[in-house]
Amino acid sequence: MAKRGGFPGGGMPGSMNNLMKQAQRMQRQMEENQKELETKEFTAKSGGGAVEVTVTGKKEVTKVKLAEDAVDPDDVEMLEDMIVAAVNEALRMADEANAEMMNKMTGGLGGGFPF
Repeated sequence: MAKRGGFPGGGMPGSMNNLMKQAQRMQRQMEENQKELETKEFTAKSGGGAVEVTVTGKKEVTKVKLAEDAVDPDDVEMLEDMIVAAVNEALRMADEANAEMMNKMTGGLGGGFPF
């Protein structure tokens, strides 16, 4: 009785098998790179260095450092603005590092696979 459909011998053709292996290898590399990125820290300053914020690749704030002269009880709003600016810049740096890693992995195809 003849088999219907599928590939001879029940396996994938060589090129399809190679494609699957390549996709799996790329996925492992992406996972490794993502773990590495998550351990990196990104530090940004604002207010001429009066506020310094550090975030991880997981986008978690790990440190906020304030210069004494940044703490003016009469102008709390300016300090708040500097903190927001430093946090946003540090997060932008983390996003940029992630995009750069993805670009290297995908050969500039915008996150798609190179096939």
